[in-house]
Amino acid sequence: MVLAAAYSHELPRYGLEVGLTNYAAAYATGLLLARRVLKTLEMDEEYEGNVEATGEDFSVEPAETRRPFRALLDVGLVRTTTGNRVFGALKGALDGGLDIPHSDKRFAGFSKDDKQLDAEVHRKYIYGGHVAAYMRTLMEDEPDKYQSHFSEYIKKGIEADNLEEMYKKVHAAIRADPTIKKSEKQPPKEHKRYNLKKLTYEERKAKLIERLQALNSAAGADDDEDDD
Repeated sequence: MVLAAAYSHELPRYGLEVGLTNYAAAYATGLLLARRVLKTLEMDEEYEGNVEATGEDFSVEPAETRRPFRALLDVGLVRTTTGNRVFGALKGALDGGLDIPHSDKRFAGFSKDDKQLDAEVHRKYIYGGHVAAYMRTLMEDEPDKYQSHFSEYIKKGIEADNLEEMYKKVHAAIRADPTIKKSEKQPPKEHKRYNLKKLTYEERKAKLIERLQALNSAAGADDDEDDD
């Protein structure tokens, strides 16, 4: 049974129209899923989660009334490398208020040498800072490549300096209304038939009787002419 689902292609509804496959988008999708689950269970007011993402590890604390909703992360066939987008989705779900057993070792910004999470680096990924840095680099070093690679960003007037503000608005919009929007599908159009409609047994039988009667009538008319 699927309790709730969330997809990155829903994010344009919340103001994120570009970059739907990066770490920041995965975080927003995880946040959307968590808020949607808790809204469905009427637990969203008890468990707000981490309202402002700081990049630090976060685990929800049990409230006095009900225990937090516990979920387990199933990564499927995804490679569990440090900084993988699936862990961005995990972080979004954690900040959204779900209780998910985890370790911070796979979040973007975790240093194997220091064996600890650099919250500032992780925060940068959550708010698209890594994308902003790449945008600035290309603008300076390869402007032509920047024009082609970030053409959708340019069309929508999104620049490196306003990425963080955009993601903050997206997070706020998700929290304001995480409910799923029913698709307004148009009724299917009636297609023209180019092949003959398949007849039922009764229809085929009726047509056969009709043909036989026509043949009998024609044969009877020929006999009358011969008699004359």
